[in-house]
Amino acid sequence: MEFLLPNFTDIIDILIVWAIIYRLILLAKREGGYQILIGLSVLLFLFIIASFLQLEMILSVISTLKDHWLLVVIILFQPEIRNILAKMSHTNIFAPFQKTPVKSIYAPLTNAIDTMSFLKRGSLIVIENKIKLNKFIETGEKIDAILSSRLLNVLFDKNSSLHDGAMIIRNDRIIAAKVVLPLSQNLEYKRHFGTRHLAAVGISEESDALAIVVSEETGKIAVALKGELQVDVNLERLSQIISDSTK
Repeated sequence: MEFLLPNFTDIIDILIVWAIIYRLILLAKREGGYQILIGLSVLLFLFIIASFLQLEMILSVISTLKDHWLLVVIILFQPEIRNILAKMSHTNIFAPFQKTPVKSIYAPLTNAIDTMSFLKRGSLIVIENKIKLNKFIETGEKIDAILSSRLLNVLFDKNSSLHDGAMIIRNDRIIAAKVVLPLSQNLEYKRHFGTRHLAAVGISEESDALAIVVSEETGKIAVALKGELQVDVNLERLSQIISDSTK
Protein backbone atom coordinates (compact mmCIF):
# COMPACT_ATOMS: atom_id res chain seq x y z
CA MET A 1 0.00 0.00 0.00
CA GLU A 2 3.04 2.28 -0.03
CA PHE A 3 2.15 3.54 -3.50
CA LEU A 4 -1.00 5.13 -2.00
CA LEU A 5 0.96 7.25 0.49
CA PRO A 6 1.45 10.83 -0.72
CA ASN A 7 4.98 12.16 -0.89
CA PHE A 8 6.12 15.71 -0.14
CA THR A 9 5.39 17.05 -3.63
CA ASP A 10 1.90 15.50 -3.55
CA ILE A 11 1.16 17.32 -0.29
CA ILE A 12 2.38 20.63 -1.74
CA ASP A 13 0.26 20.01 -4.85
CA ILE A 14 -2.84 19.29 -2.77
CA LEU A 15 -2.34 22.34 -0.53
CA ILE A 16 -1.92 24.69 -3.50
CA VAL A 17 -5.03 23.35 -5.24
CA TRP A 18 -6.97 23.55 -1.97
CA ALA A 19 -5.88 27.16 -1.42
CA ILE A 20 -6.88 28.18 -4.95
CA ILE A 21 -10.28 26.45 -4.83
CA TYR A 22 -11.00 27.78 -1.32
CA ARG A 23 -10.18 31.37 -2.26
CA LEU A 24 -12.16 31.17 -5.50
CA ILE A 25 -15.23 29.87 -3.63
CA LEU A 26 -14.96 32.71 -1.10
CA LEU A 27 -14.46 35.22 -3.90
CA ALA A 28 -17.45 33.89 -5.83
CA LYS A 29 -19.63 34.07 -2.74
CA ARG A 30 -18.49 37.57 -1.79
CA GLU A 31 -18.78 39.05 -5.28
CA GLY A 32 -22.22 37.68 -6.09
CA GLY A 33 -20.98 34.81 -8.26
CA TYR A 34 -22.22 32.14 -5.88
CA GLN A 35 -25.05 31.50 -8.35
CA ILE A 36 -22.53 29.64 -10.52
CA LEU A 37 -21.85 27.12 -7.78
CA ILE A 38 -25.55 26.76 -7.03
CA GLY A 39 -26.36 26.26 -10.71
CA LEU A 40 -23.71 23.57 -11.15
CA SER A 41 -24.90 21.85 -7.96
CA VAL A 42 -28.49 21.81 -9.29
CA LEU A 43 -27.33 20.26 -12.57
CA LEU A 44 -25.38 17.60 -10.69
CA PHE A 45 -28.36 16.82 -8.44
CA LEU A 46 -30.64 16.65 -11.47
CA PHE A 47 -28.23 14.25 -13.20
CA ILE A 48 -28.20 11.94 -10.14
CA ILE A 49 -32.02 11.91 -9.89
CA ALA A 50 -32.40 11.33 -13.63
CA SER A 51 -29.92 8.45 -13.54
CA PHE A 52 -31.69 6.84 -10.59
CA LEU A 53 -35.16 7.17 -12.18
CA GLN A 54 -33.91 6.45 -15.70
CA LEU A 55 -35.37 9.67 -17.15
CA GLU A 56 -34.00 9.24 -20.65
CA MET A 57 -34.90 12.68 -22.05
CA ILE A 58 -33.24 14.57 -19.17
CA LEU A 59 -30.21 12.29 -19.38
CA SER A 60 -30.00 12.95 -23.11
CA VAL A 61 -30.08 16.72 -22.58
CA ILE A 62 -27.51 16.58 -19.79
CA SER A 63 -25.27 14.31 -21.89
CA THR A 64 -25.39 16.89 -24.66
CA LEU A 65 -24.54 19.66 -22.22
CA LYS A 66 -21.72 17.58 -20.77
CA ASP A 67 -19.72 17.82 -23.98
CA HIS A 68 -20.03 21.60 -24.02
CA TRP A 69 -20.38 22.33 -20.28
CA LEU A 70 -17.71 25.05 -20.22
CA LEU A 71 -19.39 27.00 -23.02
CA VAL A 72 -22.81 26.62 -21.34
CA VAL A 73 -21.48 27.89 -18.00
CA ILE A 74 -19.84 30.90 -19.67
CA ILE A 75 -23.06 31.80 -21.53
CA LEU A 76 -25.36 31.35 -18.53
CA PHE A 77 -23.17 33.05 -15.95
CA GLN A 78 -21.29 35.55 -18.09
CA PRO A 79 -21.94 38.63 -15.84
CA GLU A 80 -20.88 36.79 -12.69
CA ILE A 81 -17.76 35.32 -14.31
CA ARG A 82 -16.72 38.74 -15.63
CA ASN A 83 -17.15 40.24 -12.16
CA ILE A 84 -15.14 37.49 -10.48
CA LEU A 85 -12.30 37.68 -13.02
CA ALA A 86 -12.14 41.45 -12.56
CA LYS A 87 -11.85 41.03 -8.80
CA MET A 88 -9.28 38.24 -9.02
CA SER A 89 -6.64 40.66 -10.25
CA HIS A 90 -6.85 42.42 -6.88
CA THR A 91 -7.13 39.30 -4.72
CA ASN A 92 -4.31 37.28 -3.19
CA ILE A 93 -5.36 33.62 -3.28
CA PHE A 94 -2.65 32.74 -0.78
CA ALA A 95 -3.87 35.19 1.88
CA PRO A 96 -4.63 32.41 4.42
CA PHE A 97 -0.90 31.53 4.53
CA GLN A 98 0.33 35.09 4.96
CA LYS A 99 0.72 37.08 8.14
CA THR A 100 -1.50 40.09 8.65
CA PRO A 101 0.67 43.21 8.72
CA VAL A 102 0.91 44.91 12.09
CA LYS A 103 -0.92 48.22 12.17
CA SER A 104 1.49 51.14 12.41
CA ILE A 105 1.58 52.93 15.75
CA TYR A 106 1.57 56.15 13.74
CA ALA A 107 -1.86 55.54 12.19
CA PRO A 108 -3.47 58.01 14.67
CA LEU A 109 -0.88 60.57 13.59
CA THR A 110 -1.65 60.28 9.87
CA ASN A 111 -5.38 60.37 10.62
CA ALA A 112 -4.95 63.56 12.65
CA ILE A 113 -2.79 65.18 9.96
CA ASP A 114 -5.41 64.32 7.34
CA THR A 115 -8.05 66.08 9.44
CA MET A 116 -5.85 69.10 10.18
CA SER A 117 -4.96 69.41 6.51
CA PHE A 118 -8.65 69.45 5.59
CA LEU A 119 -9.42 72.05 8.27
CA LYS A 120 -6.27 74.08 7.47
CA ARG A 121 -5.22 73.75 11.10
CA GLY A 122 -1.59 74.81 11.29
CA SER A 123 0.64 72.35 13.09
CA LEU A 124 4.23 71.24 13.57
CA ILE A 125 4.89 67.66 14.70
CA VAL A 126 8.32 66.14 15.29
CA ILE A 127 8.94 62.38 15.47
CA GLU A 128 12.05 61.67 17.52
CA ASN A 129 14.40 59.04 16.14
CA LYS A 130 17.70 57.78 17.56
CA ILE A 131 18.99 61.21 18.61
CA LYS A 132 17.12 62.27 21.75
CA LEU A 133 15.53 65.72 21.73
CA ASN A 134 15.61 66.26 25.50
CA LYS A 135 17.11 69.77 25.33
CA PHE A 136 14.25 70.89 23.06
CA ILE A 137 11.59 69.10 25.13
CA GLU A 138 12.70 71.21 28.12
CA THR A 139 11.57 74.36 26.28
CA GLY A 140 7.96 73.20 26.04
CA GLU A 141 5.19 71.69 28.14
CA LYS A 142 5.70 68.03 29.02
CA ILE A 143 2.65 65.84 28.35
CA ASP A 144 3.70 62.17 28.11
CA ALA A 145 0.37 60.91 26.76
CA ILE A 146 -0.55 58.02 24.47
CA LEU A 147 -0.57 59.10 20.82
CA SER A 148 -4.15 59.58 19.62
CA SER A 149 -5.78 61.37 16.72
CA ARG A 150 -8.28 63.19 18.95
CA LEU A 151 -5.62 64.50 21.32
CA LEU A 152 -3.49 65.79 18.44
CA ASN A 153 -6.44 67.70 16.98
CA VAL A 154 -7.36 69.16 20.37
CA LEU A 155 -3.82 70.31 21.13
CA PHE A 156 -3.45 72.07 17.77
CA ASP A 157 -6.85 73.74 17.96
CA LYS A 158 -6.52 77.54 17.90
CA ASN A 159 -8.34 77.74 21.23
CA SER A 160 -5.70 75.53 22.87
CA SER A 161 -2.92 77.27 24.77
CA LEU A 162 -0.51 74.64 23.44
CA HIS A 163 -1.16 75.05 19.71
CA ASP A 164 1.88 77.32 19.13
CA GLY A 165 5.26 75.70 18.76
CA ALA A 166 6.06 72.09 18.01
CA MET A 167 4.84 68.78 19.38
CA ILE A 168 7.37 66.00 19.92
CA ILE A 169 6.48 62.31 19.61
CA ARG A 170 8.64 59.54 21.03
CA ASN A 171 7.62 56.02 20.00
CA ASP A 172 3.85 55.88 20.57
CA ARG A 173 3.64 58.77 23.04
CA ILE A 174 3.27 62.54 22.83
CA ILE A 175 6.14 63.74 25.00
CA ALA A 176 5.75 67.52 24.85
CA ALA A 177 3.92 70.39 23.17
CA LYS A 178 4.60 74.08 22.63
CA VAL A 179 8.26 73.22 22.04
CA VAL A 180 10.63 75.87 20.70
CA LEU A 181 12.78 74.65 17.81
CA PRO A 182 15.80 76.20 16.07
CA LEU A 183 15.05 77.95 12.79
CA SER A 184 16.94 76.97 9.67
CA GLN A 185 19.23 79.62 8.23
CA ASN A 186 18.97 78.18 4.72
CA LEU A 187 18.43 81.27 2.56
CA GLU A 188 16.44 79.37 -0.06
CA TYR A 189 13.89 78.23 2.52
CA LYS A 190 13.85 81.61 4.31
CA ARG A 191 12.77 83.31 1.10
CA HIS A 192 9.76 81.06 0.55
CA PHE A 193 8.56 79.70 3.89
CA GLY A 194 7.37 80.86 7.29
CA THR A 195 8.35 80.05 10.85
CA ARG A 196 6.77 76.57 11.07
CA HIS A 197 8.55 75.32 7.96
CA LEU A 198 11.87 76.86 9.01
CA ALA A 199 11.57 75.25 12.44
CA ALA A 200 10.84 71.89 10.82
CA VAL A 201 13.95 72.16 8.64
CA GLY A 202 15.98 73.45 11.60
CA ILE A 203 15.29 70.44 13.84
CA SER A 204 15.96 68.08 10.93
CA GLU A 205 19.35 69.77 10.41
CA GLU A 206 20.35 69.26 14.04
CA SER A 207 19.02 65.72 14.50
CA ASP A 208 17.69 62.66 12.67
CA ALA A 209 14.12 63.58 13.60
CA LEU A 210 11.28 63.76 11.09
CA ALA A 211 9.29 67.00 11.15
CA ILE A 212 5.80 67.33 9.67
CA VAL A 213 4.11 70.65 8.94
CA VAL A 214 0.50 71.42 8.07
CA SER A 215 0.17 74.87 6.53
CA GLU A 216 -2.38 77.17 8.14
CA GLU A 217 -2.82 79.06 4.87
CA THR A 218 -3.19 76.21 2.37
CA GLY A 219 -3.64 73.04 4.46
CA LYS A 220 -0.82 71.42 2.49
CA ILE A 221 1.50 68.94 4.19
CA ALA A 222 5.29 69.37 4.18
CA VAL A 223 7.97 67.06 5.56
CA ALA A 224 11.51 67.93 6.70
CA LEU A 225 14.18 65.26 7.00
CA LYS A 226 17.98 65.57 7.03
CA GLY A 227 17.76 69.29 6.28
CA GLU A 228 15.61 68.80 3.18
CA LEU A 229 12.01 69.99 2.89
CA GLN A 230 9.42 68.15 0.79
CA VAL A 231 6.27 70.15 0.10
CA ASP A 232 2.74 69.24 -0.98
CA VAL A 233 3.09 65.68 0.34
CA ASN A 234 -0.03 63.50 0.06
CA LEU A 235 -1.15 61.18 2.85
CA GLU A 236 0.05 58.00 1.14
CA ARG A 237 3.50 59.45 0.61
CA LEU A 238 3.56 60.76 4.19
CA SER A 239 2.80 57.28 5.57
CA GLN A 240 5.66 55.84 3.52
CA ILE A 241 8.10 58.54 4.70
CA ILE A 242 7.16 57.93 8.35
CA SER A 243 7.55 54.19 7.91
CA ASP A 244 10.94 54.51 6.22
CA SER A 245 12.35 57.07 8.66
CA THR A 246 11.33 55.24 11.84
CA LYS A 247 12.65 51.76 11.01
